[in-house]
Amino acid sequence: MINITLPTPDVTIFKQDNPQESNIYGFTQFHLITRELGGFFMFYNDKDELLFVGKARKIRPRIKKHFEDSVSPMKKHRDEVHKIEVYVVESAVDRDIYETYAINEFKAKYNEDKVYYK
Repeated sequence: MINITLPTPDVTIFKQDNPQESNIYGFTQFHLITRELGGFFMFYNDKDELLFVGKARKIRPRIKKHFEDSVSPMKKHRDEVHKIEVYVVESAVDRDIYETYAINEFKAKYNEDKVYYK
């Protein structure tokens, strides 16, 4: 059996109530997320339930796209996101393994691809 352990998140940002700064759906700290490195990310609701897992070669632009894009699987659920965890993982193979593992182990609510638990 393969044993996979998720790393500790490199960055965790939370939705702000009534943010005074420029924000996207209440998130003001996107600047803490690397713009140039690859990795995977996990969106949680306010009950700490996993909503969505994604991966990217450049993390920050990809996360922002989920809040702006009209084709994102999260487009109807953006208001639910309360916490974003970001994991920097440069290896494309490792990113894919972590993403697939997290989707299925923690039963991500809104992932459509790579779902084996249904």
